[in-house]
Amino acid sequence: MLPSPQAPHRPVPWRTIWATIFSVLVTAAALTVLQHISRIVTWLAVALFFAVILSPSVDFLVNRLRFKRALAILLVFLVGLGLFSAMMYAFIRPLVDQAQEVSDKFPQYLEDARTGEGPVGRLVKRYELDRRYEENRERIEENLEGLGSNSLGILRGVGNAVAAGLTIFVLAFLMILEGPRMLDGGLRALSPPRRERVRKVASDCAKAVTGYMAGNLLISVIAGTASFVFLFIVGVPFRGVLALWVAFADLIPLVGATLGAIPAVGVAFLHSVPAGIATLVFFIAYQQFENHVLQVTIMSRTVDLNPLVVLVSVLIGVEMFGILGALLAIPTAGVIQVIARDIWDERTGRFKEEPTVGAEEIPVSQASQAEEGS
Repeated sequence: MLPSPQAPHRPVPWRTIWATIFSVLVTAAALTVLQHISRIVTWLAVALFFAVILSPSVDFLVNRLRFKRALAILLVFLVGLGLFSAMMYAFIRPLVDQAQEVSDKFPQYLEDARTGEGPVGRLVKRYELDRRYEENRERIEENLEGLGSNSLGILRGVGNAVAAGLTIFVLAFLMILEGPRMLDGGLRALSPPRRERVRKVASDCAKAVTGYMAGNLLISVIAGTASFVFLFIVGVPFRGVLALWVAFADLIPLVGATLGAIPAVGVAFLHSVPAGIATLVFFIAYQQFENHVLQVTIMSRTVDLNPLVVLVSVLIGVEMFGILGALLAIPTAGVIQVIARDIWDERTGRFKEEPTVGAEEIPVSQASQAEEGS
């Protein structure tokens, strides 16, 4: 058998080589710039999230009540800020009052600890806290001295947080104000069929995000209310603060309910052992009810994701943006699901007039209406 003739060797054109090198350099430069502006990207992502969440309220004031758009945005922001301030006041005020009470009774607590009398004295005596304090006295004093030296860093962190909050506030305000105009300008560059499709998919993505957040807030309110009622019946102190913490922590996917229950159970056990056991049983039962009833009837109608996708998205969100990233992870995954399903339906020849969500492929508008009806 004669050997097959080899294809003639053709050198790679210099144009291809230089284009490859240029592409690599541009990619490296883009990654470097993205790394340096990562904080700004985070602010933009958070501001976009709040803009999507608050846009329906602004549109209601503009379209139904005939408010000017800037005034409607300002009113919605002020109402949201007022509700947040009221929640923080309700959360912090009892802590301040209890701290003042502890400060007033501190000499009595010291005397009880010294004599082994009263609740504090019995606690010190039972767990030998005085001996443990003497054994770790030097370490405790060093840590207390370190708190004073780190106060400047704490103040700097608080200042950065305030600056970030104001920046996100302004960015979200401008996004809601200029967003429709910018979106219309971008859509005019597309052909009419593609323009309508992009507009519809963007609207459905916004509905998926707002529907998820509405359902998540509803579940958190139910968790906080149920916790307050139970803690009131059992007689656990600080029930208002604990219920607020349960409602806030319940916003965090997967682990929020557990994080909210830990302080409540701990305070209940300090109050009395029977109250602690009852509180532990209550939160275990409630978490089962939330996972198997509330989540199924409320959340799955808007964003029905695979548990593995939920876990991976939450982990990525926490790694990128911390606790706030955990809150943004699931609605972001829901948006990706809406877009991916729309693209898949077009590629497979099953293009729908409206994208769907969930394993049952429910149209987004029907899922949103079912969510509002529930």
